[in-house]
Parts: sequence; C-alpha cells; structure tokens
Amino acid sequence: MDLSDIMKGVGALEAKLNAYAEKAEQEIKAAGSVSVETKGAIAALGTQQREIADRLLALEQKQGAPREGDAPQTMGSQFIGADQYKAFVGGQVRTVRIELKNTTTGSDTTVAPDRRVGVTSGAFRRFMVESAMNALPTTSNAVEFTREATFVNNAAETAESNAKPETDITFNLQTAPVRTIAHWTRISRQLAADAPAVAAYINTRMRYGVDLRVENQLINGNGAGANLSGIFNTGNFTPHGYTAANMTAWVGSPQRFDLIRRVIGDLQGADYPPNAILLNPTDWAVIEALKDTQARYLLGNPGGAAAPAIWGIPVIPTSAVTADTFLVGALDMAATIFNRDGVAVALSEEDASNFTTNLVTIRAERRLALGIERPAALRGGDLTPA
Repeated sequence: MDLSDIMKGVGALEAKLNAYAEKAEQEIKAAGSVSVETKGAIAALGTQQREIADRLLALEQKQGAPREGDAPQTMGSQFIGADQYKAFVGGQVRTVRIELKNTTTGSDTTVAPDRRVGVTSGAFRRFMVESAMNALPTTSNAVEFTREATFVNNAAETAESNAKPETDITFNLQTAPVRTIAHWTRISRQLAADAPAVAAYINTRMRYGVDLRVENQLINGNGAGANLSGIFNTGNFTPHGYTAANMTAWVGSPQRFDLIRRVIGDLQGADYPPNAILLNPTDWAVIEALKDTQARYLLGNPGGAAAPAIWGIPVIPTSAVTADTFLVGALDMAATIFNRDGVAVALSEEDASNFTTNLVTIRAERRLALGIERPAALRGGDLTPA
C-alpha cells in the first residue's frame, strides 16, 4: 500500500471523527454527558487513526527516509523533540504551540522545504514555486515597498560644462499584507501520545496541507479579504499579448513551443532572465509528447531522466496553474515572500468537548506576505491564443 492509498482514507476518517465530536458536544448540551455509544465510536475511530499514522511512519522508513541523527530534522521530529510536547504527553499542560524552524536548505531560513523521499510520492505535490522566489523575514503585519512604475533612461554622453540629461523615473508605494494560512482537525489522544506516529502525521498531513494552500495562493490568490495577491492576479504579471494571427505571421504554423520561446525572448530583451516556466501538468504532458514528422519526440528520449525544461528554462508543472494557461518568469527578480511566522503546530485538549471525548485538536498555520515587485518580469496568459 503506497502513500496515496493511505491518504485516501485519512480525510474520510477525520470527517467522521469531527462529526462524532460535534455529536458529543450536542449530547453534553442536551443531557450533560456523552453517551456510551458516542464514546465507543470515537475510541474506535481513534484506534483507526493511530493505525494510519503508524502506516505513514512505516512508509517513510521503507522508502528511505533518513534515520534520526543522519539528516536534518523534519518538522514532525522537531515537534516531538520539543519539551512542550513532552509536557503535553505527560499531562503537565493541556495546550502547546511550537513554531517549527528550517534546518535544511530552501527558499528561506524560517520555513523548511523538507524534501524527504517518500513524502512527495502518490498524490502529493512537489512544491517548487516558492523555492524559485526570494524570501525574507518580517516582524510586521504588512510590508510596504516602493515599486518602479516607469523608467525612461536618458543617460547620454555629455560634453564638459553642458547640462546633464535627466532620467524620468516614477514610483508607486505598494503594500503586501501578512496573511494566515491554517487548518485544523481532531486526532485521538492515543495518536497525540505516540511521538513517532504524530511526527509522521504532521509531516504528511498537517504541514503538507498548509504548503499546498500556500502554493495555490502564491499563484492564484486574488488579494481580496484574507487572500494573498498571487502572481496571476491582475496587475501582478504582464499578459503576453500574442494572438493566433500575429503568431502565424511570425512563425508560420506556430506550436506552443513557439509561443513560449517568444515570451522567453521578450523577458530576456527586457533584461529579466527567466528562471521558471509554470504549466499545468496536463499541458506539460501534451508538450512532452509532441513529435516530429518521423514520430520522434521533440524533447528527446521519453525514458531519459533530464529535469523538465523548455528552451533551457526549467519547467514547474503544478496543478495550481489553470489548464491552457502558462507563465514565464524571472521569479527571483519579480517576487519576494515575506515570512512572519514559520509553520507552527499546536495541540490542545481545551477545545469544545475534547476533554470528555479523549480527543485532541491539532492545528498547523503559517503567516506570510507576497510582494510582487516587478510585474514586467512575469509574462504569460493563454497557452493557445485566439
């Protein structure tokens, strides 16, 4: 049984556990106590949850995850190694919150990328968009930065004693508010007390859920309410502007390769050397399968192990990008992630009916802002222009 098979049942189990927890709350309000039937159902679900966590742990070990001490700690192992967690398991405290620090290389020094073998298999997405951006810490609830609006370079050779030309530069003040990405669920007290199992659960369920939503927000956040303003939000990128007509005039019978190459050239011509191409996985599959008139794959041997790339630029396939849409970008020049807090995990018995039902609420959250500093360094739009 692989990771994707195990994870299929996790969501349904958590939903059942939460439903019974809500039922217990209603019973307490109505009768002052939880029924024997409800307690038994919760206990049985807790046992199943513990078994799933043990399978996750076994799968990590089977697929070659480094042993403790052999490699930097994961977020889960940091959590179970903290004194606060040990106090929670020992019953000295009923609530604990631990911010988990980065101990591996990645996009910043606060949030760990944790690229462990086995964790990203199956239905798990590999998070590569954030690692292509710059990252800085912040201690504020909002980040203000000045963005260049126009630049007309009038620098010129000037004779002695003549007036020097003035370059025209205008600026706009931008604000990137810090947003919170979070989720929670209930786990059994048995699971919360099993250190290795709860570490696996944090790595493969709680932390993954936060990272998944962060990547979606970095790409598609609309800036409204509690959303980040992502790179595809209006004003944060430059539409490529090509149509089927002008592409045909340029290249004759254009393919998607041609459009992407044109946009790469536009960025390079504007002195924004791109470091990533974002594509939906289905569109990338179509491009990879393109053949010439002799049925040879244009991108080479399908059995090759080369990293995904077009025209020498790395491709990041992610389902966060809408199908038939793409973006070529100098992500390292265009955007900065400002991390207020790393991923923090909290456990608490003091939530709703947790104490009487032997459940524990587990919550994972992260606070960050996204600043788009150079929209001209991000270009994209329809992959099949009309």
